[in-house]
Amino acid sequence: MLATLIGFTRDWDLAEECVQDAFERALQRWPDEGIPRNPGAWLTTTARNRALDRMRRSSVEVVKVREAATMAQPGDPEVDESAIADDRLRLIFTCCHPALALEARVALTLRTVAGLTTEEIARAFLTPSSTMGQRLFRAKRKIRDAGIPYRVPPAELLPERTSGVLGVLYLLFNEGYAASSGDGLLRPDLCAEAIRLGRILAELMPGQDEVRGVLALMLLQDARRAARTDEGGVLVTLEQQDRTLWDQDQIAEGAGFLAQAPHGPYQLQAAIAACHDSAAQAWDTDWPRIASLYTQLATLTPTPFVALNHAVAVAMADGPAVGLPLVDAIDVSGALAGYHLLPATQADLLRRLGRRADAAAAYERAFALAPTEAERLFLRRRIVEMTGAAPPPI
Repeated sequence: MLATLIGFTRDWDLAEECVQDAFERALQRWPDEGIPRNPGAWLTTTARNRALDRMRRSSVEVVKVREAATMAQPGDPEVDESAIADDRLRLIFTCCHPALALEARVALTLRTVAGLTTEEIARAFLTPSSTMGQRLFRAKRKIRDAGIPYRVPPAELLPERTSGVLGVLYLLFNEGYAASSGDGLLRPDLCAEAIRLGRILAELMPGQDEVRGVLALMLLQDARRAARTDEGGVLVTLEQQDRTLWDQDQIAEGAGFLAQAPHGPYQLQAAIAACHDSAAQAWDTDWPRIASLYTQLATLTPTPFVALNHAVAVAMADGPAVGLPLVDAIDVSGALAGYHLLPATQADLLRRLGRRADAAAAYERAFALAPTEAERLFLRRRIVEMTGAAPPPI
């Protein structure tokens, strides 16, 4: 709905307000009148009519009003439902215009296309909500003031927007996979949407290894979804997961998108995921190769997140005594302050070294920072294992 309205009004704020108005009107009318046969069409039509009223009242240029007025009614027989995907993709490319800073492109698309809250996006960027709110406001204003077109650009201009679009797709996937809203529920709808848009992009750009790489990465990770939590909703670590629950067809499909010699950031991450997925048991995982791939990845994207994952791979390949100093160095730098997986990683390596008291303290730090109930339940269990004391309240 939002993508459709933005396409015809060219006004982010107006489109968002009219979509909200439509939902509010539905809440008022549907309890008495009943739910329409096609709720999506009803909501979109109501939002469109509200936008038309607002544009007429504000004396928007006649051309824009005529264009919106002639929009096909959603649900009409002549409407091609495949255009919904095109609307979303056009909106992604509009958000990912090179005139915007890369972080602003990703954040705006997550807000507009995925419907994530400002708080959820701020968590993904480890940024205060107020800062992210200002960043989103400036991005929307720049699109409006610069007259950035609402369309998928021609083929020769696609590569300059690829990095932003791929970043959006993977963060969208991660939000569904990690469920950072804290309700303990995964969001397979967001994962599926990211994969669906990734397939469309792969068709648009068949020769781009990194486009295929991000699609491979999402498929390989999503294949493990059924094994990530137990019946009680507690997180299950990768090495303890029941691999018979992994989707082998999806793993095979993802592996098919991998280049023989991975070189870009997403191809390298997909190759790392493939190392896990190709191992029949956790102890068969080729950790030295994973550590080597992370070393390559660090040269391309030298971020503290990559450094942390590299340290884990080194610890699994060469022992926790070798990996722990690498993790501690990241902690001392303060680069990942507030990120729960840093103390969680320290805790796990301390546990493997038999330093139970130190491990318990690190697990408690991670517990205080963990954003989801599934992770808090897991960390709570670890604290009890290390201390034998009563568990902290959730």
